[in-house]
Amino acid sequence: MSKKKELAQKQEQLQREISRVKLPREKQHFGVVDQRLGASRMRVRCLDGKNRICRIPGRLKRRLWVREGDLVLVEEWDLGGDEKGDIVFKYRPSQIDWLKRKGHLKQLEEIEEF
Repeated sequence: MSKKKELAQKQEQLQREISRVKLPREKQHFGVVDQRLGASRMRVRCLDGKNRICRIPGRLKRRLWVREGDLVLVEEWDLGGDEKGDIVFKYRPSQIDWLKRKGHLKQLEEIEEF
């Protein structure tokens, strides 16, 4: 395969990634993973100013690998929503760049440099 075709395929794949960026809905917030606690639980600093202990739901455990410093989408629980939540989605670097360009992560830039 020629280099031009490979480059075109990579750009097309990048555009597909960016076009499917999830944005937070009603009870969802952006968050940055601060600390891994074990047993698929993590301490996440959310952009609404609260720290939550979040878990990865069973349906995503084997597919979603999260490290400290990753940007994630957190869905708060109905009971104890200020303290607990679920990690629903992990953003890739190209998606993070798109979110920054569109202005969705202004609060993150104010808190710290990501």
